[in-house]
Amino acid sequence: METAESVLGPVSWERISQGIEKVKDRLRRATRALADAGIDYAVIGGNAVAAWVSRIDDSVVRNTRDVDLLVRREDMKAIVEAMTAADFIHRTVSILGGKGSIEMFLDGPGTKARDAAHLIFADEK
Repeated sequence: METAESVLGPVSWERISQGIEKVKDRLRRATRALADAGIDYAVIGGNAVAAWVSRIDDSVVRNTRDVDLLVRREDMKAIVEAMTAADFIHRTVSILGGKGSIEMFLDGPGTKARDAAHLIFADEK
């Protein structure tokens, strides 16, 4: 009988750690770009939960693979300029059968939506 290790190879704790570091680096770069440009933002989603939980019990912190940021829509032009200068790639992606869209910043060429900073706009559904 084949095992996961015989099919996939041994677990790489180093790759796990590298994956976590990539998300942390993406978060730091995105928030630094916004802060340096004087743009108000809040970290939300999985990273915000992880930050809060780590203060209570670091043994239950779970990792997320993307970065979610709460911003104001009226800052969008400045956000695009700041994030592009920080080497992120802006994309507007249609969702819900064309009834909406998501603004995101890919973490470099060849990356996927999961490797992005996603924007959520304050005071919007």
